[in-house]
Amino acid sequence: MSDAPLQILIDGVFYPEGEAKISVFDHGLLYGDGVFEGIRFYHDRVFRLEQHIDRIFDSAKAIHLEIPTTRAELADMVTATIRENSLHDGYIRLIVTRGVGGLGLSPYRCEKASVICIASTISLYPEEKYEKGLILATCATRRPTHDSLSPAVKSLNYLSNVMAKVEALQAGAEEGVMLNAEGYVAECTGDNIFIVKDGIIYTPTVASGSLYGITRKVVIELALEAGFDLREVMMSRYDLYTADELFLTGTAAEVVPVAEYDQRVIGSGEPGPVTRQLITAFRNLVETTGTPIY
Repeated sequence: MSDAPLQILIDGVFYPEGEAKISVFDHGLLYGDGVFEGIRFYHDRVFRLEQHIDRIFDSAKAIHLEIPTTRAELADMVTATIRENSLHDGYIRLIVTRGVGGLGLSPYRCEKASVICIASTISLYPEEKYEKGLILATCATRRPTHDSLSPAVKSLNYLSNVMAKVEALQAGAEEGVMLNAEGYVAECTGDNIFIVKDGIIYTPTVASGSLYGITRKVVIELALEAGFDLREVMMSRYDLYTADELFLTGTAAEVVPVAEYDQRVIGSGEPGPVTRQLITAFRNLVETTGTPIY
């Protein structure tokens, strides 16, 4: 990436990053009232762009937020932002806030939602972690319940995830496992969870509080295509402790193995064969498919 300042798209206008600002009265800032997506692009192609656009529209609908563009227009904003920054590989943060309103809670005082698109680069974990595996720890902070804000909504209110991440880092881990209100495994602070036991792949159901992860869905497809038996189940910490392999999936993380969880070594302590196979299959897929940028 060049040393030129990033160009940030805000409501259809590009601003140099130092001049890209939102109002202090934007409800996205005041109340975390909005939705977002993290999107990756590889070799001049945006990976699973349509699925990300569909998910942000679903999240917006769930919180009664009207996105002031069509799906096609929003997708075009993503590719235009990448082109404006002359990038070829990297990460997009697409944000829709409720917009400018008063200091009260009512969203009906916000006349129009704001759309923000940021294109940059990202490296969530160093490459050595894909060879040796992450260290995980259980967090005390629980995933939101379905009777509060649905865990399926990818909202700007990410404070529970942030607090869980703080707990994990303070415990000497690199990522934290979040449980639901019943004590079952939901997901990590930013990634979905998979285990391998006796050759079978398991992942928590979305009903347990996990996000409808796009990378999660891709890995499920890859596993089934490869002939693996894959099951979505309610999962306890015991299942993770006794797994032969454990790995995480996410847009930023991609597919990353886990070596240790709550001071228990997972399997041999090294990434297992199923994890390695899926990492290879995922990397091959992202380098050969996607929406063209240029």
